[in-house]
Amino acid sequence: MSGKKVLVVDDEVHIIHVVAIKLRNNGYEVVSADNGAEALDLACQEKPDIIVTDFQMPVMTGIELVERLRDNEATKNVPVIMLTARSFAIPEDQQRRLRISECLSKPFSPRELMGTIEDILHQAQIVIDK
Repeated sequence: MSGKKVLVVDDEVHIIHVVAIKLRNNGYEVVSADNGAEALDLACQEKPDIIVTDFQMPVMTGIELVERLRDNEATKNVPVIMLTARSFAIPEDQQRRLRISECLSKPFSPRELMGTIEDILHQAQIVIDK
C-alpha cells in the first residue's frame, strides 16, 4: 500500500528519522513535525492518510493534538497512532473518545509500527470501499 502520506510527530529527531526511513523504504510519503502545534498546521495543509504522534511533546501534547484534529472538519477522521513512554498509559475510555487507533509503547520496533500503520490503513480502506 504505497503512495499514502504519513505525518510523523515527535520532539525526538532520531525517532522521526528512524520512522521516516522505514516508511519511505516502504513507499510512503512522509511529512514530519517536532511539536503538536506544527503538526496541527501540517495535518490541515498536507491531509495525511494517517498520523503517528508522540504523547509527550512541548507546545502541545499528543492528546491535545488529537483533540484539535477531531474538532477540525478536515482532519476529524484521520487515524492516529500514539507513541507513549511506558509510564504514560492513556486510559481506554480516552482512547475510544478520541478515536486513537492504537497506542504503542516506546521503545517500539519500527517493523511493529509499520505493520500497525498498514493494518489501520487497510481497515480504513475496507470502510471506504463498503
